Parts: sequence; structure tokens; C-alpha cells
Amino acid sequence: MKKILIVGGVAGGATAATRLRRLSEHDEIIIFEKDEHISFANCGLPYYIGGIISEREHLIIETPETFKSKFNIDVRNFSEVISIDILKKSVTIREVKTGHTYDETYDKLLLSPGATPIWLDILGLEKAKNVFSMRNLVDTDKIYHYIHKEKVQTALIIGGGFIGVELAENLMEKGIQSKIVDVSSQILPPLDYEMAKMAQNELETNGVFVYLNDSVIEIKDEGKTVVLKSGLTLKTDLIIMSVGVRPESRLAITGGLKVGAKGHIVTNEHLQALNAKTNGVVSDVYAAGDAIEVQDFIDGSTTAVPLAWPANRQGRLVADHMNGMNVSFKGVLGTAIVKVFSLTCAVTGNNAKTLDKKKIVYKAITVTRSNHSGYYPGAKDITIKLLFSPETGKILGAQAVGQEGTDKRIDVIATAIKGGLTVFDLPDLELAYAPPYGSSKDPVNIAGYVASNLMKKEYDVVSQEELEKCVKKKHS
Repeated sequence: MKKILIVGGVAGGATAATRLRRLSEHDEIIIFEKDEHISFANCGLPYYIGGIISEREHLIIETPETFKSKFNIDVRNFSEVISIDILKKSVTIREVKTGHTYDETYDKLLLSPGATPIWLDILGLEKAKNVFSMRNLVDTDKIYHYIHKEKVQTALIIGGGFIGVELAENLMEKGIQSKIVDVSSQILPPLDYEMAKMAQNELETNGVFVYLNDSVIEIKDEGKTVVLKSGLTLKTDLIIMSVGVRPESRLAITGGLKVGAKGHIVTNEHLQALNAKTNGVVSDVYAAGDAIEVQDFIDGSTTAVPLAWPANRQGRLVADHMNGMNVSFKGVLGTAIVKVFSLTCAVTGNNAKTLDKKKIVYKAITVTRSNHSGYYPGAKDITIKLLFSPETGKILGAQAVGQEGTDKRIDVIATAIKGGLTVFDLPDLELAYAPPYGSSKDPVNIAGYVASNLMKKEYDVVSQEELEKCVKKKHS
């Protein structure tokens, strides 16, 4: 019998715990969660704000009580692990409500503390009464109650990433005029500019104001007025910080575990932590989820991907390895998707910006095809951008923007990448076809045909950026 301690009860931690129980009925399993809730649906939080998910209880997957009754797992919420001693194989816990501290020993330890929202240091922030971030149910409850209590009419979201965009849409659905401010030249950073521009157009068409290449430099009137770097002054009833997250790695650092350049916990392929001084494997300590470094599946480089799929996959693998299975984590593609009113925006692998930064040579093609047969009513275009090696045809990444069926196209390409397929294989994929669902030549097939033609040098393509440069040169 093993005594297994898990720090963090959401996503990776909860998945590891239930898998551990299925693998052994006898192990003692304890989850420590410093907040109130465990195993809740983070990704559903914006949709509860917008009223799409009407019942708060629907976001709660499991409770400490159900974990105990269904899995015989001891969940201690409002319990913060404040230190680790890897030599004594023990942790110190502080009970949040009482301040009482005590120690627990372990045979195996999993760190799955997640990440915390980044708060920008903005002049006047400390006096504002209407600024929130959204990490968990407690944060969401605060936003939800503030909206209703204060009868919020306008909202400003700082940051145009996936969460910021989802919040803007859901607040608009609730009748709250929303604005997004982002320091970048585009929203949705995982997409390339021209693909993100389609999402921006959709936001603006639906009434969301988008301010790019700009930032909030001052908050006035206790949060009712914000001043932008551009000089614009905006009125708002609500401000939400959505500029990204940083790993909760303090516990690992103070416990002598290795962290990377950006503070993420470093692990080996089995998700075991490393000793910060010796760089050796700490065989009884594992880490998973948003707090860890991972390998980019495309080129093996170091990255961090705070998404639900990697956290859950890592949690299962940790449980398997703790039980003697020879498993390893093979890296992350960063496959992600977001709803933007009537559009779906999805991405997998590396985008052009990332490939340029890594100095990886690539070709890119963009195709636009109907999501199903054009003669069947309701056909809508899907635009797919495919990035690949001009030498081997290896697929390096893809993005898709469209309506119904966009998700399955990016999923097919993500599967192709994991399976080691090249652009030459995409035309040969035999995908399900009937007029309501697709075409006899699926958009993924078409992307493969166009990319293959480039590989065979049957023709070449000109990028939008190159075309714009040619136009400017012609008129100069």
C-alpha cells in the first residue's frame, strides 16, 4: 500500500486521483486544495457568466463528499500545502480557515497546483472596486454577483486571448456592452494575423469594441474610467484582467525542485520532478498541469501550454507511472478552439509567428471551402491555413476559421500530425461524406492537394504579406 499526496484538486490532480484508485483499491490517496472547490469545469466559467450555462451546479463535476463516497479519496479543501521536504518525504499543510499547520508524509507526491492570473501593475488599480480576474468558481461568483448587484451595463476586458474573447461574447449575450484592449496587433495570439482578423471582424460585427496596439495606463474614479496609452478615455462599469497566467511554482521552488526560465516546474519524460541543485530525478515527486514545462511536439523545444487536455493526460500518466507502468508524456501540440459568436476558431501545432521565431523554414497555404456540399442548404465556408516543411512535407501546424464542422477539420489535422503524416497523406484521408456533413473532397483533402502541388513545384503561392508589399512597391 502506498500513501499518495496530491497538491491541487482540479484537472490533472483530480484525474490522477481517480486513475490511482482504479489501479489500486488499497492505496491511501489524499488531495489538498487551498480553495473551496475541486474538479470543476474551468472552461465553462465564461458561459455561466453569460447565462448559457444556467445552473452553477452544472460546473461542479465532483465534490469532496462524492470523491469520498465514490472513490474513497480523502479530499481536504481549504488546505494549502506550504512546504515540501523531499529528503524527509513530507509536506506541511496550513488550514486556510484556522491557520493550523500540520505535516503529512508520503510515498509518492504529485504537484498539480495550476496557474494564477497575471495582474498588471496599473496606476489607480488599488482604488478600483470593480476589477476582477477569473481563475475559479469563487472568482466567477464575484463577477456574477457584481454584475447583478451593480446592474453592470458596460465592461472592459484587458487582454484579447481565448478567455478574454469568450468573456466579451458572453457579456454581450447578457446585454453588457463590451470592449477589449490588447497591447498586441491582434487578438487570439495562437492564430496568425489574417486568421485572427476574421475573429476580430466577427466581434466588431456583433458590437464588441476592440482596441489593439494599446494598453490601460491608468484607472480612475474607483474603476469607472480607464485611460489608454493612446490617449483614449473609456467609461466602464466592470474591468476584467485577462492577460494570461503564471505558474503556481512557489512550492516547487522552496522545496528545492528545478524550474525553467519562466518559472514552470521541470520534469522528465515520466513527469518526475528534478532536483534544482543536482539536476537528478526526484523519483517520488511528480508534477502535472499548467505549472509545468512541456515539450513542443513539433520540434521538441521547451514550452508551456495551460490547457485542459495536457493537464488531464498528464494526470493519468502520472498515476500509471506511480503504479509501475512504463509510460511517458510525448509533448503538446497546443490544439485549442474558441467560439466567437457564429464563428469557430481552432488551432493546432505552430503558427507562422512561432516558426519564424524558431527560424524553422516552412511553407504556408490557405484554402477556403464549404463545410459540406454546396448544393445542400446551409453550406458555410471554412478557411484553413496549413503550415509545413518545404523539404519533407511534415505538417508543422494548422489553423481554421469557420462555422459548423471547423472543429473536426482541425482535429483531423491534429491527429495527422501526431500520427506522423505529411501533406502528401492528407489527400488520401478517407473522411466521412454525405451532403449534410461534408464533401467528396473534404476541406482537409483540398488543403493536402494544394500543399502537395507546392511540394511538387507545380506552382507556388504568394502570401498576403508578400502581396501587400508588391502592391505598395507598384504604387510607390
